[in-house]
Amino acid sequence: MDQLYIIKRNGKREPFSAEKIKNAIAKAFLSVNSFATQDVLINVMSRLKIHDGISVEEIQNQVETSLMAERYYEVAKAYILYRQRHYEDREVKEKLDFLINYCNASNAATGSKYDANANVERKNIATLIGELPKSNFIRLNRRMLCDKIKDLYGKELSDKYLYLLNHHFIYKNDETSIANYCASITMYPWLLDGTRSIGGNASAPTNLKSYCGGFINMVFMVSSMLSGACATPEFLMYMDYFIRKEYGDEYYKESDKVVDLSARQPTGARNFQSVFWNVAYYDRYYFESLFGEFRFPDGTRPIWESLSWLQKRFMRWFNQERLRSVLTFPVETMALLSKDGDIIDTEYADFTAEMYAAGHSFFTYVSDNADSLSSCCRLRNEIQDNGFSYTLGAGGVSTGSKSVLTINLNRCVQHAFKKGIPYMEFLEEVVELMHKVQLAYNANLADLQAKGMLPLFDAGFINIGRQYLTIGVNGLVEAAEFLGIRITDNPDYVAFVQEVLGMIERLNKKYRLNLKQYEQ
Repeated sequence: MDQLYIIKRNGKREPFSAEKIKNAIAKAFLSVNSFATQDVLINVMSRLKIHDGISVEEIQNQVETSLMAERYYEVAKAYILYRQRHYEDREVKEKLDFLINYCNASNAATGSKYDANANVERKNIATLIGELPKSNFIRLNRRMLCDKIKDLYGKELSDKYLYLLNHHFIYKNDETSIANYCASITMYPWLLDGTRSIGGNASAPTNLKSYCGGFINMVFMVSSMLSGACATPEFLMYMDYFIRKEYGDEYYKESDKVVDLSARQPTGARNFQSVFWNVAYYDRYYFESLFGEFRFPDGTRPIWESLSWLQKRFMRWFNQERLRSVLTFPVETMALLSKDGDIIDTEYADFTAEMYAAGHSFFTYVSDNADSLSSCCRLRNEIQDNGFSYTLGAGGVSTGSKSVLTINLNRCVQHAFKKGIPYMEFLEEVVELMHKVQLAYNANLADLQAKGMLPLFDAGFINIGRQYLTIGVNGLVEAAEFLGIRITDNPDYVAFVQEVLGMIERLNKKYRLNLKQYEQ
């Protein structure tokens, strides 16, 4: 008979030893002042189903079940408590080892074992506190999600998800937090009622000073309830409103006399990290398409001339700030409307080019229709209704991702090739699974909202109907290279890209319909 191997907790393979299991069972009997005879051991062991590649955890689970089936309840209880004590000892040792290694690391990024953050420059006690519970959050998130997958689709799919995750066929973004991913929020609820609707005690801003201070407080609160970025596309439009209230509609004509813009990137959120903040600029046509029907609480409209000046002033100022010190946030996006392949607003086309020429670093989002907005993930989030709503605020800006699950195309293609199966068949199987996992995540999110745990949704800062369940794509070029396809503008590469992305788009549409039916 061939030698069986088991998988230890550290992932290493080890020859299976029945004697080790017998010894553990015997110790459990002794711990309750009993004795396991050879017949008892044989009866308990006979119920175990050992196969090559079985994990230590699964063997121990089977031992518990076997002891219960043989009606050795006290022994089973002792065995369970024994496992729990060892689990706690291992966890404490693991945390202690991590703490020591983190303190000895050269910087915060190299010291991080899970989900290293680029916006943490130096390690300290605050960043360490943020790192320590990450492994626990990952286990918690996986357990919550797998339980829901089992409820909706069965244990086989849940096990397959964990296999693909652990073998890096797919990646789950930000498992180290239980919050949903990222959002481009509307600030209108804050403009009406401050932060009280999301658990704060600050009233609505009434002047420029309370707007600037209150904005920082509001963004910190919102970011604490997200695992990813917080985008505020209305930031400059609202700032312009409060500047005009204080200094008049034509303040920009004498700006050096009345307006002083000075700031630094704040830190302190999420264990000494800066807020992952995104800000947007618009050309005139894009802005009017999104905010043409917008009204402030006093009934007035935005004024493009002053806002345009403020956008340019802020962008130039921030570029200068970046020369003084490294600032990772805010992430900036310039939104430009196009027609027939060219930018309609030539003034902002020239300004965008000027900013790039000045060494500025920002995203440029070009669309031939303002039915979409680039959110924090640089995604094209389609908006069916971008009209202003007094209930939800400026609807066109409230987009984002509830959850991001990414496929490693290169690993999937290579796996299919080694197994001798068509790679498109395997890719479709994986993407189908990813959509079901996302639907399970969405079901858990709905449960949290029903229990009052998601005030950002309830208060209208985020429109849950415009939050996406995102399927990310990684390794497309590498997969093509593995298949011997040249990465140039040639028919083979075009056909490969269309085949893969076309399949993903088709399944996106299929499961988008499933999601709508589920929510109804």
